Amino acid sequence: MSNSKPPVVSKKVLIPFILVTSLFALWGFANAVTDPMVQAFKKVLELSNSQAAWVQMAFYGGYFCMALPAAIFMRKYSYKVGILIGLALYATGALLFYPAAQSESFMFFCIGLYVLTFGLAFLETAANPYILAMGAKETATQRLNLAQAFNPVGLIAGLFVAQQFVLKNLQSDDITDFSALDEASKILIKTSDLLVIRDPYVILGLVLIGVFILFVVSKMPQSRDEGGMPSIGDTFATLAKNKKYVLGVLAQILYVGAQIMCWTYIYQYAEAIGMDSVTAGYYQMAAFVIFTIGRAVGTYMLRFMSSGKLLMYFAILAIAFVLGTIFITGMAGLYSLVGVSFCMSLMFPTIYGIALGDLTEEQSKVGSAGLIMAIVGGALMPKLQGMIIDAGGNGVADTKIMGVTEVNFSFILPLVCFVYIAWYGLRVFKRHEATDDVLHNA
Repeated sequence: MSNSKPPVVSKKVLIPFILVTSLFALWGFANAVTDPMVQAFKKVLELSNSQAAWVQMAFYGGYFCMALPAAIFMRKYSYKVGILIGLALYATGALLFYPAAQSESFMFFCIGLYVLTFGLAFLETAANPYILAMGAKETATQRLNLAQAFNPVGLIAGLFVAQQFVLKNLQSDDITDFSALDEASKILIKTSDLLVIRDPYVILGLVLIGVFILFVVSKMPQSRDEGGMPSIGDTFATLAKNKKYVLGVLAQILYVGAQIMCWTYIYQYAEAIGMDSVTAGYYQMAAFVIFTIGRAVGTYMLRFMSSGKLLMYFAILAIAFVLGTIFITGMAGLYSLVGVSFCMSLMFPTIYGIALGDLTEEQSKVGSAGLIMAIVGGALMPKLQGMIIDAGGNGVADTKIMGVTEVNFSFILPLVCFVYIAWYGLRVFKRHEATDDVLHNA
């Protein structure tokens, strides 16, 4: 490829790039440590699959509610101020787990997650377009993929903490029929287990206070567009006419929904084949490692292939793996589910970069909010999948649908998501990348 191509990250913004990139790992940690909590709360508090999915509803619903206010705020103030507010809210939500454990209220835990993701909405709304703006547009999608490569580092760390310090220490998980215990024993175990769930969040909150201080004392480059910004109404009108952006928001909704379904319900899928939660956690860990490898492979391949075409290929491969998850039973089906993570690795930053690729920086600040609000797919779709799994009762293999157990059949939802994403990638390639080089990352 041409040597005249601008660098992905220039030396003058290297330190700010590293600092902002660290945030990608921090919200990856929150995502990963929360997924196993669906199963943990289900067991400790005797919830159905659908009720336990309120964990994801609270977690990803916070993104939806706060992303647009965060974007409007950052039109007036800098990315740095937005990041500081995000870190403060993130820490507050994590520390709310302390009083939540004392009250032993499931809804209090959900409120803590809701506030926590207010912070994540600020961080993602600021960090993603900030990374895109830290250099030439030609390398923007590749730069965002590079920063997002550190997201799975946080995922792996979060899952390790959840597995080693939460799931392994839950007394309720060691009891075959927790619901059959007498009420006094249940109360003792419940109190102990909720304290186990609390601790990693409280420690995380304290770490975030330290990161907040680090950003306060660090110099960060300012936004390039400082005046004469269009009205918010004009910006919305412009975005609404941009089909690549609008269809990209829908692709992001479906991608995040698919990702959270494939990661959250790996525990229920494993349960259906007789595997305990701790062992299932190792398979989720493998999924995150594969996701990390896929992110590195995808970032490298973007140097030689257009982003739309590569997105399409990864989505087609994901469709094949999900079909295996649905129709192959036993361990082979679980391996297929783990394999989906390789395909998903490229999708979020690539869809993000494609959707914002033609926008000005001020349009990107608002456009970014739409793409972060799209994370609501992670709230809605796991809830729907939980309802499918509950079709035959609170178990995961109580009945069969189209010849497979309800937990297997429930992965038809991610299948539909990946079909759309493959179409979106093909459309972007044919209409934008095959005719001109605006988004070509060769």
